Amino acid sequence: MKNIKYKNLRFVFLLSLSMAVFYSCERDFSDDVEFATFSTTADVFTDSPVGLGSNFYFPFLNSKATAFRVDNEVGFESEASIRIDVPNANDPEGSFAGAIFRIDGAGRDLSGYDALTFYAKASRGIVIGEIGFGQDFEENKFQVTRNGVTLSTDWVKYVIPIPDPSKLVEERGMLWFSAGTDATAGFGYTFWMDEVKFERLGNIAQPRPAILNGADIAQEGFLGIPITIQGLTQTFNIGSGENITLTAKPGYFDFESTNVDVARANELGEVSVVGTGEATITASLANVAAAGSLALNVTRAFDFAPTPPQRDPSDVISIFSDAYTNVGVDYFNGFFIPDGQTTQGGAPPLDLNGDRVINYTQLNFVGIGFFTDVAPVNATAMETLHLDIKVNEAIAPGDFIRLQLLNSVGNNETSGEYTINGDALTTDGWVSFDIPLSDFVGLTDRSQLGLLFFITDSTISDIFVDNIYFYR
Repeated sequence: MKNIKYKNLRFVFLLSLSMAVFYSCERDFSDDVEFATFSTTADVFTDSPVGLGSNFYFPFLNSKATAFRVDNEVGFESEASIRIDVPNANDPEGSFAGAIFRIDGAGRDLSGYDALTFYAKASRGIVIGEIGFGQDFEENKFQVTRNGVTLSTDWVKYVIPIPDPSKLVEERGMLWFSAGTDATAGFGYTFWMDEVKFERLGNIAQPRPAILNGADIAQEGFLGIPITIQGLTQTFNIGSGENITLTAKPGYFDFESTNVDVARANELGEVSVVGTGEATITASLANVAAAGSLALNVTRAFDFAPTPPQRDPSDVISIFSDAYTNVGVDYFNGFFIPDGQTTQGGAPPLDLNGDRVINYTQLNFVGIGFFTDVAPVNATAMETLHLDIKVNEAIAPGDFIRLQLLNSVGNNETSGEYTINGDALTTDGWVSFDIPLSDFVGLTDRSQLGLLFFITDSTISDIFVDNIYFYR
């Protein structure tokens, strides 16, 4: 008995000693450990690149790779600046200037700042298409864009607020820009940037985030067809009194769903439709509710248009189809004539998991245009117009969809019409039409086709359209 007691006491002693050593080691570890931190360096460029490493400049595809250099003769109250030579539109080395400045190494902790600032000027008054930060050619998770930055020939300070600084604890994308010659008739120019740095200005106020450009949108959702939330912005008022609206990546937003068994959104702004019912997607940014919402009514899976037959591409001129390469289109819903037009939708086409389809609602008159900023279609050698139509409502006797083609719009204009009667259409089902172009009565010339109209008497008001092309 004594022996057993002795052994028990020895066991308790050793166990106590082991626990004391364990907790002592744990305490020492906690006191001594230094958790990994990232640089809080604010400067990006002050006379020279700051802390970016040796390989930091990455041009965009088709941009002029040599557009950037350090100018040692021009600077804002200094000896040097970033110089960007935007090329002529026909420059064989690249039609625009665009690139990112990315840290060659570990990212920076920018959570203590509230804006990227810089001084800039140009060789002439000009508008730079896009300037921002957060683009790293990897996830671009916290990319920010300020669009339409107007530069003059004098140095001016510019501010790009950070939508939510707390997100930027390991950021490599310090600066990015894209500048072209649309506003200069294709002629190049030069602009300079200096004193590029992150700052805590303390006057970035009145945050007004938005999704879907602030609109409350209600639409039908389809099982298994994801939806990407677009129109993500953040607006601030800065110290000068100016309101600045930024385009922000979904990573800055927190998305919520009223019914996750129907639809749910991830941090990339992608809405997964997982069940039938109703759900509304909303968002907030830095605990501020975002304007805009997406209300979904999900009742079924989507029925896609029939796959069109594979034709020789040389025998096809495609206006809208995923099966062929499409010509340029100015718009899918122009809203320009006549008075009383009610048609909604079409612009942009729905993207259903990579398969695009046009949806017109409140249809009475709508046109697809391809003649103003793009070349009209020469369909002289074509014989037939193909399109697929799905009517999403009951069809009554006397209903119709009239197609109209216009040639040489606004000049020696000619047009022709073809009427699809209601008995040729199917409620909630796709119908493929192959219409001889010779059946478009009055269309005497097809060398400069520029408009295709869909016309109804408003009784057929909700349709899907796909696979619009001419062929021979």
